[in-house]
Amino acid sequence: MHQTLRAGAAALALAATALLPTTGAQAAPDRPADCPALTTADGWHGDNKARLERLIADHCRKKTPRGDKPLAIFDWDNTVIKNDVGDATFFWLLRHDRVRPPRNGDWTTTSRHLTPDAATALRNACPTGTRTLPTATDTRCADELLAVYATGATTAGATAFAGHDHRRMDPQYAWLAQLLHGWTPGQVRSFATAARAENLAAPQGATQRVGSSRVTGWIRHYDQQRDLLRALEDAGFAVWIVSASPEPVVDVWAEGIGIPASRAIGIRNTTEHGRLTSHLRGCGTVADGEDRMITYIDGKRCWINQEILGVHGPAAERVQPAHRRQVLAAGDSDTDVSFLRDATGLRLVVNRNKNELMCRAYDDADGRWIVNPMFIEPKQRKPDPYPCATTGYTAADGTPAPVRRADGSVVPDQRDTVYGAP
Repeated sequence: MHQTLRAGAAALALAATALLPTTGAQAAPDRPADCPALTTADGWHGDNKARLERLIADHCRKKTPRGDKPLAIFDWDNTVIKNDVGDATFFWLLRHDRVRPPRNGDWTTTSRHLTPDAATALRNACPTGTRTLPTATDTRCADELLAVYATGATTAGATAFAGHDHRRMDPQYAWLAQLLHGWTPGQVRSFATAARAENLAAPQGATQRVGSSRVTGWIRHYDQQRDLLRALEDAGFAVWIVSASPEPVVDVWAEGIGIPASRAIGIRNTTEHGRLTSHLRGCGTVADGEDRMITYIDGKRCWINQEILGVHGPAAERVQPAHRRQVLAAGDSDTDVSFLRDATGLRLVVNRNKNELMCRAYDDADGRWIVNPMFIEPKQRKPDPYPCATTGYTAADGTPAPVRRADGSVVPDQRDTVYGAP
């Protein structure tokens, strides 16, 4: 049965891609006179630019059957920019004493997924009774916070988080949002604005000291992605950013390239008296304050369905009808797999050697995946095949498993074929 379905899917994919350009040298597609083209040619692999232009031309100035604009959704970190705005903000918080200690020194109140070992390590490393933690000068406290956030382990190597659904929640990502407790959204935006200015001004490759470590200290926009976002907006698409960084941080960065905060989704905290709490807003079957789903893998699908498509309750966790879904999606990580798979036109993947994502992109079961090297400091070829047939997929309980297509068949191991020059 799987072979029959696979053959049918291959035939459909062949028919669907027959109308698409097949080489980078092919002329740009015909388009309405007022339909924008991509102006940045360098950095696009093969026929990716032509295929994106064809998609824009096919949907330019058109409405969906429901009368809506065609939808394009982008991840942010390492998709639209090089490096990570959540990291940049966290490093800024530590360098400027902007993390508030938990009440009564109980670190488990900052995350229901924090392990007892991690809570003990943080309590022992960081002072209590202060308005904010002195992480600019207290190296021990800064190091413990950095280790738990960046590695998911304490400085002694103990596991820091447990008990979460690995398809809906990354507690490390969530913890940054939860550590913003006590600040107003406006204050967090000011922190993100300062971190943004520093990282854009720093030279490429710059580092900064946090605690006793040196960490990344620069960010750059990808010119190619800014050009694509501009063309989509000019062609009448509704362009959204969906990220697993805190929403006030995502808002600042999206607005920096002309996308309003109303079309940016990140991790959302609950609030009390106008200030952020350590609890998170829910989606689908997850209620506010349960802290079990963020904009991560299947959680991204839920938040897109809820906030963009207006689907609530259990239905928000399910794939929506094709005519309602995004035409274009772009991402760089396994975090983005579900909402990329939901895209009906093209799925643009920036290659960062992430197993499940690259397995699906290279398998290209329906002919709609396009892969591009990172536009700045692209990764070289991954020497070994992606382990698609064995461990490329991470199940909800965290165990590795084979990557499977929609029909249940296993994706064979895939070789890395789109990468940067050595």
